[in-house]
Amino acid sequence: MGHQGKHIAIVGAGPAGILAALEARRRGARVSLFDTNEMVGRKLLVTGNGRCNITNVHAAPERYTCPDPSFVREALGRFGYAETVQRLRECAILIYATPDGWCYPLSESAATVAAAFDAALRLAGVELHLKTKISDLAPAGAKWRLTLGGGPHTLEADRVIVAGGGKAYPALGSKGDLFPILERLGHRVVPIYPALVPLTAQMRPFHRWQGVRLDAGVRLYEGDRLLGEAVGNLLFTDTGFSGPAVMDLSHLVSTRPEAARAGALRLEIDLLACHGEALEALVAEQRGRAVPLAVLLGAVLPAKAPPLLLEMAGLPPEATLGDLPEERLRHLLQVARRLTARITGTKGFQFAQVSTGGVDVREVDPRTMASRVRQGLYFAGEVLDVIGPCGGFNLQWAFTSGALAGAAAAEG
Repeated sequence: MGHQGKHIAIVGAGPAGILAALEARRRGARVSLFDTNEMVGRKLLVTGNGRCNITNVHAAPERYTCPDPSFVREALGRFGYAETVQRLRECAILIYATPDGWCYPLSESAATVAAAFDAALRLAGVELHLKTKISDLAPAGAKWRLTLGGGPHTLEADRVIVAGGGKAYPALGSKGDLFPILERLGHRVVPIYPALVPLTAQMRPFHRWQGVRLDAGVRLYEGDRLLGEAVGNLLFTDTGFSGPAVMDLSHLVSTRPEAARAGALRLEIDLLACHGEALEALVAEQRGRAVPLAVLLGAVLPAKAPPLLLEMAGLPPEATLGDLPEERLRHLLQVARRLTARITGTKGFQFAQVSTGGVDVREVDPRTMASRVRQGLYFAGEVLDVIGPCGGFNLQWAFTSGALAGAAAAEG
């Protein structure tokens, strides 16, 4: 492909910037891709614990949190899961899906994904400018001027796509440096907080639960108001809770710092959300027998949990089902379904998978990711105020918004 088309500068060589670059090159544009890291897709290496949870079969609009739900619906309708899988295959990335829809590369390696994207960009003729910081953006007549580093070096382009991420994982380059520039250009930036991040809590009642991991249901309350609920893997830590179940709700905590400080946030944990019916059926079958309750609870809970749960329910560790009155059994099951912890906040950006907040999507065209405020300016990925749950949803959003921005910038 030649360089007869528009010159497009893309800030950020993460998944959103990569897809934007590839889509723009498909349409004949000249593409300059900038990143402060020494390689493209650096942040991909930490996704999925190094396995790269690359997308999700069930990446439907209603799974995302966004001020305007129609924004995500319009975008995913134009470039969704199926289109992403095809583009990944064209980059020599083959994936598989787990039963719950989480998708990973067949290689089980994020490093191979980053390498494949790097090769695809180079084969497409994208001009890579790595270890290069863009310190300023400004209109220059009909073009855009980008300042490299602290200046005085500049570059002009016909279009600019901002795909520089939010503030999560600052060690990997996402520090939010461009947000003040975007505000100066007239865009509203929604306050930015950690998301998909572990919760901190008053853990004194749970100090011996540290290290217990299981699938559970969680509900987050502010006073008596239910803020959100989720089911998934949960880990008790020394400072609070981790795992997808609580991380999916963490933006509801980080955006309410005053409520957290006031002690108004509480988490209810249902240890039996996934296997409660199986346990109740087993209890009914064994009723009247002197089966240790710890053994019955151990049929559905990790080994460390049953004795701790019995203690919280006021029962001795040697208690048996045959000796237990019906009301005490109901109390035990109720305790298992309603462990309650006071939530004090979240871990910081360095522990967050993504950040919430960013460019207000009401100032962006969902069909093209084009700014409604500045002509020739586009956005993609985490820089926009859109977040999804754990499980590949946020990488899917990066691919969706990046592809739309790259195509529109080249054709517009």
